[in-house]
Formats: sequence, structure tokens, C-alpha cells
Amino acid sequence: MAIERHLKEVIKGRMYQGKAILLLGPRQVGKTTLLRKIAADLGENYTWLNADEGDIRQILTSANTSTELRTLAGPDKLIIIDEAQQIPDIGKKIKLLTDTYPDIQVIATGSSSFELQNHLNEPLTGRKYELHMFPLSFTEMAGTHGLLVEKRMLQTRLIYGFYPEVINNTGKERQVLVELGSSYLYKDLLQYDGIKKSAMLEKLLKALAFQLGNEVNYQELAKSIGNIDPGTVEKYIDLLEKAFVVYRVNAFSRNLRNEIKKGKKIYFYDNGIRNMLISNYLPFENRMDKGALWENYLMGERLKRNGYNTYYPNKYFWRTHDQAEIDYIEESDGVLHAYEFKWKEHKKTKLPESFSNAYPEHTFEVITETNYESFIS
Repeated sequence: MAIERHLKEVIKGRMYQGKAILLLGPRQVGKTTLLRKIAADLGENYTWLNADEGDIRQILTSANTSTELRTLAGPDKLIIIDEAQQIPDIGKKIKLLTDTYPDIQVIATGSSSFELQNHLNEPLTGRKYELHMFPLSFTEMAGTHGLLVEKRMLQTRLIYGFYPEVINNTGKERQVLVELGSSYLYKDLLQYDGIKKSAMLEKLLKALAFQLGNEVNYQELAKSIGNIDPGTVEKYIDLLEKAFVVYRVNAFSRNLRNEIKKGKKIYFYDNGIRNMLISNYLPFENRMDKGALWENYLMGERLKRNGYNTYYPNKYFWRTHDQAEIDYIEESDGVLHAYEFKWKEHKKTKLPESFSNAYPEHTFEVITETNYESFIS
């Protein structure tokens, strides 16, 4: 299935403006496929350097001058460096190319942000466009085969997610998800910071998967996965976030004494990966975790929607010690936009009075299966 990606025209519109383009996102979300389509559309020759390949990685690592780097591409004016986080000081190398040869367009992809952010962003300040790519989105799929079809697929997406390889292999979703998890989920992490074993990461991810939709406590997580240090748990979660496996949302707190101030909720970028980790592919109507799956789906699709529309509000959840709560809050231009996620509509779902009184500048909406489209597209 040929799926039109939102970033295709965005990338085309930013090419050949004297800046490098960084395309960041998880492995297997379609970065390589997208860039090959763009190059084909442009109808020009290009040089593709895949840093996952040992000889390419060695050549790029040893090339230290603009002349050496330019020679790699011959006469081509488009250079694509795939999985660029594998190359030490890749930022300096891209800067050399961009500064010395302004007529050349460099595009670098990365499946983990830690190396790119540590070694790439600083040298490229003012010389880059940074774009984030996610698994396929509701909007992209609706644009491919129609809104009605995609809405009918909702419960399937809640279980198997949006990875392109999953969507393109109907009937083999479980097998593909297991392969994605075993082959790609830890690939970058296990090369970083002396992490040699995936067992601890697997235990941590399973614990996070079972706590989906709830606040997480690093001390409780540490005990549950083997009595390790809570600082190690926090470090691993930070790495998982930088490798685009999970992301954190912090508690909102301004005025009320009993607000939870340091809480965190952790979501997965993709429902399918979450369900693969706990080996649960039961149909949605038979699930005990409907609320958690619905919340993770909506949060992920909202993240894609906001990112692709360059809308970056502050993101929070809200809870008090006496159990008043709001699933999700976006803060933009001084206004708090509060959302409650319910699979089925509840007439009694109301904004907590303590929140309304403390924060009069707000909006409130309940997102259900009947009105979710406007929230995520």
C-alpha cells in the first residue's frame, strides 16, 4: 500500500536552502522509504550513505575534511546519511559540507536522538531543519484509503498500532510486531553507555506497559524489576525516551496545596509495541485495559498531529491527593485546554470543581469514540 506521508512535501519545501535536514524518529517508521520517494520525485542522482553498514561507518568516521566528504558523493548534489547517530562527530562533518558547499543538500536520519543531539545539534545551530517522524498516523491513513475505512479500523489500530510493516502485513501483525521488538527496539540502546544486557530493559518496558495510563514511581519500578537503584530506572527511561520508544508527561501544578507536583505518566509511541511487550493481542472488546489503550492511542495521535502542524504546547496531566484528576492538559497562550478520555460517553464526566476555581482560563472537552477525529486530525 502506497501511503502518502505528511512530511514528504515539508521536506521538499525545505531542500536547497543552505541548511541540513535532520529527520529523527524510531526505526522502521518509514524514514528510508520516504527519502527514497523524495529523491525519485526530484529525478536527480543522489548518494545514499547507510551508517548501519560497517564500511560506510568507517569511511564517514575517518573523513575529516570537506574535500574528503565531498568526494564520497562525486557529482551528486543530494547526500543522504541514514542512521547518522552511528557516526562520531557527525554534526561537525555535516557542518563542513553545508558551509563549504552551499549548493549541496545534506539529509541525515537518526533512529535515536541521544547521539544526534549530543554530537550533531550544537555544531549545526542555525544550519539545520529538524523534523520528527512517527509511525503512521490516523490522518495519513485516512488520506490513503478514506476516512470511513480508517474509522472502521480503529479497534484494530488500538491493538496492533501504526507501524508501516504491521499495516502492510494484514494477518501477520503479531509476527511483525515481535520481529520489530526483537530486532529494532533495543538496537541503539545496547550500543550506548555500556548497556550490555537487554534483560533489564525488557523488564522495565513490561512494567511500564502494565502501568500504562497510571502515574509511575521510580522507586516502585526499581523494586518490581529486581531491586535495582531508582536512579538506574530513571536513566533507562531517559534512554528509552531518547530512542523514541516511550515519552513522559509531567504533572501540572500551580496553585493548589494538594496537587501532585512531581508525578509522571509514561506513554508508548505505538499501541502495537506496548501490546507486544505484554504479549496481549486480545480483541479490544475483550480487553480489561480498554481505558489505557484508548488513552495511549489518543496521546500518540495528538503528539503526531501537533508535531506535524508545528504546534508545541506544554503538555501535562493533573491530579490531586484526594483523587481529582484530568487525563491531559495543553497549555498555550496562557490558556489551559483540559481533556478527559473516555471510550464510551459518560454524562457525569465533568471538570473537577477545584481545577475550575483555581484555573479560570481553561477549556474542557471529553474525547470519546464518537468525537475523537477532531482531536487527532
